[in-house]
Amino acid sequence: MPIGFRPESPPYRKGFYSPRNATFAPQYSTMDQAVKLIECPRDAMQGWKEIIPTARKVEYLNALLKVGFDTLDCGSFVSPKAIPQMADTKAVIPLLDLSGSRTKLLTIIANERGAADALAFDQITYLGFPFSVSETFQQRNTNSSIAESLGRVGEIQNLCIKSGKQLVVYISMGFGNPYGDPYDPEIVFEWVDKLVAMDIGIISLADTVGLATPEQVASMTKYLVDKLPATEIGVHLHSTPFNQQAKLEAAVQAGCRRFDGALKGIGGCPMANDELVGNMNTEWMIPYFEQLGRLPALNKAALHHCSMLADEIFTGH
Repeated sequence: MPIGFRPESPPYRKGFYSPRNATFAPQYSTMDQAVKLIECPRDAMQGWKEIIPTARKVEYLNALLKVGFDTLDCGSFVSPKAIPQMADTKAVIPLLDLSGSRTKLLTIIANERGAADALAFDQITYLGFPFSVSETFQQRNTNSSIAESLGRVGEIQNLCIKSGKQLVVYISMGFGNPYGDPYDPEIVFEWVDKLVAMDIGIISLADTVGLATPEQVASMTKYLVDKLPATEIGVHLHSTPFNQQAKLEAAVQAGCRRFDGALKGIGGCPMANDELVGNMNTEWMIPYFEQLGRLPALNKAALHHCSMLADEIFTGH
């Protein structure tokens, strides 16, 4: 049974929540409702066709560390054959300057070997594991079944606990998949239930190929936020400029406080589709959250510098 399931109160009813329904719109009067912005240059870089030199990555990441983001998704310890752009993460991490920065580092891993590599760096706070509810995508992304991946999560969680790190699990294909694999929101909730039983403290719903509707984002996020008050629920929404505002508003109104994004909206998962769907554009999210009075102060001069660097690095984005 999924979390908190009762037969008389199904966990998901299509259309029960509308992002335009004022009944569910929360009131934001204090910074108690402040959001966490997770900047994801790793997601922007990983599918970029031209290899970005290590020195250029270090320059960009060090600039981002001055902005004041909560977390920087800065690299990954995965097979260089699968993601060649991230093959130099081991060389990048020691060159990052965390002095005077409140930002924490997150790196993506796909198995115990990658976790061991990440755990060797004191600078890294979070390990991120992509856990897909699509069997096809889990095989493509981590070369393992969903069941095998759940076992990996358990092993990696044990390693994290021993090392004082925290595991973040991304629910890949959390809003549907393009492969025809079985999908239903209750499938997502059942897998989340198993992850919560392992004491995973941060779970992020990922719209890996941009399939989610605002109604899906709203209803599924609200269900998890309401049923799991001790778990940090986030969203990693790949989206086009056409629908990013509706998806973001839906997540905000559902009570989500953790949001992934990338400058310029660049990114996507190269293991999912040849046609990458971009990330939420951080430069659009920042004024949105500022208007709501929900964003901790950021260094705007540093942000402007990062924006110019992004234009240089991701030429023609």
